Amino acid sequence: MFTGLSAFPLTPLADDAIDEPAFIRLIERLAEAKVDSITALGSTGSYAYLSGEERSRVAHLAVEHAGGTPVFIGVGALRTSHVLANAEKAEQAGASGLLLAPMTYQPLTDDDVFELFRTVTANSSLPVIVYDNPGTTHFSFTTELYGRIADLPGIASIKIPGVPADPHQAQARIQEIRAAVPAHVTIGVSGDAKAAAGLAVGCDAWYSVIGGTLPTLAMRITRAAREGRFSEAAAESERLAPLWELFAEFGGSIRVVAAIAEQLGLASPSCLPLPIQGLTAEQRTHVARIVDELGLNP
Repeated sequence: MFTGLSAFPLTPLADDAIDEPAFIRLIERLAEAKVDSITALGSTGSYAYLSGEERSRVAHLAVEHAGGTPVFIGVGALRTSHVLANAEKAEQAGASGLLLAPMTYQPLTDDDVFELFRTVTANSSLPVIVYDNPGTTHFSFTTELYGRIADLPGIASIKIPGVPADPHQAQARIQEIRAAVPAHVTIGVSGDAKAAAGLAVGCDAWYSVIGGTLPTLAMRITRAAREGRFSEAAAESERLAPLWELFAEFGGSIRVVAAIAEQLGLASPSCLPLPIQGLTAEQRTHVARIVDELGLNP
């Protein structure tokens, strides 16, 4: 299950409540596009802003409307007891796996993070994806820590940040991780602009932000790379450079993806959880122009 394209949908809000019809539409679009898996309640899904009850509801909706596509559920929380409660609810919802990021307010040590994963894998029967996203969690994994955690029973995949731009350095980085983790643990690249490059140097999966809103686009890149058509995947990614530049210009992907979803009628205006304001009217106009120029309308 932990290969190919895993699409990370938004969890749209309306009037400070989960917009269930919009979320269902997003999930059904992913199933229709035949993505390899769906990861609900990732960072794109705003998991950290939702209550336990809201997260449980989202997990049930995702599994119910995924049409048999494997669904992974983000279970990260500040306290280990809350993580375990989220994991139990995800399993009750029918999830196929868990996505776990080490959330922090006080700085975490490597031993803190290892113990978190040890506890979760000891108490859940679901396979776990290690979520390395220092931009949101402010915790950076070392390769050694990857290895320690990957040796735990139940660890299925590691979601790594984007690979280096230089192909030789990217290949060396993936080989370094491969040498540190068991063969059954897959490596999934994130950072959408680096996805084609990561797949070309041996990553097994793409954990994709844009795939949650524009799955057909992300599937084209994934399939080309998985079939060995690396130059085709790279060319398509390069064509999307203006989109990747928006992610950098506007401080990350979530505001841009939300603006795209709102523009395409997939979510209501201001669908992000406050205090995240989303983009300004001027910025939205800029995003709309790029969407039209790149032909990203569904």
